[in-house]
Amino acid sequence: MGSCCNNDQNFDGASREYKRALLWVIGINAFMFFLEMGASLQAHSQALQADALDFLGDTATYSLSLLVIGRSLTVRNRAALFKAISLLLMGLAVMGMTLYRVVLLKTPEAATMGIVGFIAFAANMLSVLILLRFRNGDANVRSVWLCSRNDAIGNLAVMLAAAGVWQAGSAWPDLIVASIMASLFIWSSVQILRQIRQSREDHCSA
Repeated sequence: MGSCCNNDQNFDGASREYKRALLWVIGINAFMFFLEMGASLQAHSQALQADALDFLGDTATYSLSLLVIGRSLTVRNRAALFKAISLLLMGLAVMGMTLYRVVLLKTPEAATMGIVGFIAFAANMLSVLILLRFRNGDANVRSVWLCSRNDAIGNLAVMLAAAGVWQAGSAWPDLIVASIMASLFIWSSVQILRQIRQSREDHCSA
């Protein structure tokens, strides 16, 4: 690799090592989507469902990241913009589903939430470690890191929600965590949009 992967925001991911790392992370996310979505339906957990949708979104957007590696800055920024919009829509969708669940207020299965949340955390930590050396780069590369980091944080939140559901015997901890995760999706979208704007300004002034 080279030092560019660690401190150069112009690194576009055009290296064999980064592409291999991305393929591993795509596979991990695709597997975890199916596992966690099934568990979320069984456990009636909104937090697990939000996390499963995050895995699905990551699978799609990481695949897009792989496809645009080596393309022009405009193409890479468009890919990052697509990811930012996807994160925004995902956050709004999770927020809407959470509000709907507030009406139903069905208590989820804490044990399933905790076990699957831990498995998802382990999977995302593996992804984070794989991508650690590539955590900086252009908007397209950085968006992959941000998503992986957010996922690990989200999994910790799911486990906390499971503990809260078990302790309180209520659905509220699950719904609160789902709302926090939705907010994190939206905030990540804002961060990516800011970096896209900065890269455009830097390109125009160059």
